[in-house]
Amino acid sequence: MREVTVSRFVSARPAAVHRILSPEAVVAAEGTFTVAGVEETDDGTVVTATGPGMAIPFRFEPREDGLWYTAEGDVGPFDRMETRVTVAPEDEGSRITIRSTVSLNLPLPFANRIAAWKRRGELQRAIETLAAAFD
Repeated sequence: MREVTVSRFVSARPAAVHRILSPEAVVAAEGTFTVAGVEETDDGTVVTATGPGMAIPFRFEPREDGLWYTAEGDVGPFDRMETRVTVAPEDEGSRITIRSTVSLNLPLPFANRIAAWKRRGELQRAIETLAAAFD
């Protein structure tokens, strides 16, 4: 299992960042999957995301400082994928941090390193897309 973290300062207060931080927006901002459906459940929000040859449900739970989500059920090549998006006040704006743990269910050497590399790219796209709302 590997952990990947990206962080970026935005010149918007945490309340403004939280307003754009929806489960659908986060999945779309990552750029790998298309949001196919959203369902509100007792356990949180489930976003069904589709990509090349797969559909993955992501279960989101709101947290006081942001969102936590995990890929549920049969998640393609993933053994596990969990992500936490946090927003913290900093100077006259906010610090958005996205931290994800990922592991692949593939018998390849360096599989988790490859997964982390790909995940870092997704998180970089997400944080740049979210930050662009405040440029």
